[in-house]
Amino acid sequence: MPYHSTPLDLAFHALSDPTRRAVLSRLAEGEASVSDLAVPFEMALPSFAQHIKVLEDCGLIVSEKRGRSRWCRMVQARFDEAADWMEAERRRWTERLDRLELYLDETE
Repeated sequence: MPYHSTPLDLAFHALSDPTRRAVLSRLAEGEASVSDLAVPFEMALPSFAQHIKVLEDCGLIVSEKRGRSRWCRMVQARFDEAADWMEAERRRWTERLDRLELYLDETE
């Protein structure tokens, strides 16, 4: 895996994979065991566990051992950081496009 320097970089890397996004969608409904999360995917449990590790390493989820199972739940704070960054970028580009529109209106 390439080197990512910030927690936000790691979060976007984790979100870039459709399997991990599907896991997060399921966890939005509530916590679940790793084995339950793996059911819809056609991959070996060790391969699936790598996806869980990426999500955990970037802080999008946390997991804990309960008996013989590992349970996962989402962490809202990392999502909030990503959403805040995207909102700031959206505002910046909206302002740029508004300025461009004004410029084009003036040059007509």
